[in-house]
Amino acid sequence: QVQLVESGGGLVQAGGSLRLSCAASGSIFSINAMGWYRQAPGKQREWVATITSGGSTYYADSVKGRFTISRVNAKKTMYLQMNSLKPEDTAVYYCNAVNLVLSSWAPRAPWGQGTQVTVSS
Repeated sequence: QVQLVESGGGLVQAGGSLRLSCAASGSIFSINAMGWYRQAPGKQREWVATITSGGSTYYADSVKGRFTISRVNAKKTMYLQMNSLKPEDTAVYYCNAVNLVLSSWAPRAPWGQGTQVTVSS
């Protein structure tokens, strides 16, 4: 079973940048796709980005061109570089191991505590 710890969130002005980190335990990390999700106040959790074990990347349209997902398997760590941040990016960000199910990325492990990202206008 994989355990996940997110970090790197904070308060940033619109147009700024943040880099989130996801530290994972368990052997699943190196062989599984990993993804980022976010949940804004009053909204459902939504998928943000995925990186496969081979390094292929996929992004939600809302973050394409602004966010970059990456991973270092030897460190069991995944990152989300977020540039040109907008107030609508404000949310708690979570990472998870993911599987592709019916054309959607589905989480497969218990959620961590997440990390809060707040973008001021």
